[in-house]
Amino acid sequence: MSLLTKNHLLVASFATLAFASSTDAFACSSCGCTLNSDWSSQGISSGEGTRFDVRFDYFKQSDYRNGTSSVSRSNIPVGTEVQDTTINRNLTLGLDHSFNQDWAINLLLPIFNRSHGTYGEDGDYPDPAALITSSSKGLGDLRVTGRYQGLSADRSSGITFGLKLPTGETNDTFNDGSPLDRGLQLGTGTTDLLLGGYYFGSINRDWDYFAQATVQIALNKHNDFRPGNGLNATAGVRYMGFESFIPQLQFNTRIEKRESGAEADVDNSGATLIYISPGVTVPINKTVQAFGFIQVPIYQHVNGYQIEPNVLLSTGLRFSF
Repeated sequence: MSLLTKNHLLVASFATLAFASSTDAFACSSCGCTLNSDWSSQGISSGEGTRFDVRFDYFKQSDYRNGTSSVSRSNIPVGTEVQDTTINRNLTLGLDHSFNQDWAINLLLPIFNRSHGTYGEDGDYPDPAALITSSSKGLGDLRVTGRYQGLSADRSSGITFGLKLPTGETNDTFNDGSPLDRGLQLGTGTTDLLLGGYYFGSINRDWDYFAQATVQIALNKHNDFRPGNGLNATAGVRYMGFESFIPQLQFNTRIEKRESGAEADVDNSGATLIYISPGVTVPINKTVQAFGFIQVPIYQHVNGYQIEPNVLLSTGLRFSF
């Protein structure tokens, strides 16, 4: 029996097995990062024990948008910041432990490598002398979540709950010494409440489906800044009929409210983003699995003027112990 067949039978017999929690899709302001690599809500991983995840995301934000439309930088009103490009190369580490078939805990730590450029708000675009840049590298905000999956006898549904902790720095600057926008800092400086739920099941022998949603609510503000509350939601299907890989299709939605506070960019924050995300999971051996996804936006509505990516790439590994 192949590893894939064993994995399919594992999902089909969930009434007697537990599954491991993994990482919620965490938000990078309104810049995407909506992919669900939470293998638990998809029914892929199961059983007590410990798992370690590593995921790499790459996306370049260069498409200037207003509302639902792309706009030319030359048409942005004077007094509104004209951003150049933001390039994100982010690594996410996840450690998960299932205590039993009902309870688990997950730690998720992002490591950001983000470059950004802007021409400011004085109407100096496209003068290259006006371009200032930043390069932010370091730890982001740690997410600690628990999961209870005893809502049904077959463990096909569950709830998640936890906190995002202010472990990321909030004092990065541009190359000219001016403060970097709060929405581009490594951390928000706030403690956020995380609440979510998920459900998965089988359509037939070869097709499975899954859905997950998580809300994120800032519990405080930091240095006159409060990030917008947000919702991440994912629905998808996967095909289990192949022996050596699992193709998958996701639809990812991110809804984020505006930032608030004296240091917030209230007018140019908050968005509704929907992506279609085809991908594949490949078991390397009994304890290691790899995945890769491409995210493409199918709907984008931003408040004010914001830069968004045209494509996002994600790849990663999961190790089970």
